[in-house]
Amino acid sequence: MKIGELAKLTGVSVRSLRYYESQGLISPVRLANGYREYSPLAAETVETIQLYLNLGLTTEQIAGFLHCVLKNKEAFCAEVMPLYESKLEEIERQLHQLTQIKLNLEERMASIRREREGSGAEFQAKSGEE
Repeated sequence: MKIGELAKLTGVSVRSLRYYESQGLISPVRLANGYREYSPLAAETVETIQLYLNLGLTTEQIAGFLHCVLKNKEAFCAEVMPLYESKLEEIERQLHQLTQIKLNLEERMASIRREREGSGAEFQAKSGEE
């Protein structure tokens, strides 16, 4: 199957497929005319790559265990659990940061509302209006 056919079948752009190839995630055969020829299993590989990208993993991380996952079940690939644990820790840190930002914004908004209510002046929607 040609790269355009694989792109259409998987919904992944030709550019992304070329990037996956450059990262060693997929390996087409090069024909005499220079075209890439993908095996029937390439679509499954691309879908697996997409699954892991959607989990927030990088192509570099995926490259570290993709061969194992395609050959065995995910549960039997030692590299997977530490990556998942690390990703969860990263997400927890991000959630904490976002929660702090949200609280700060809520405090600022409450402060602005109190100041407006206390002054009795009308709020001018555009800055610079008199």
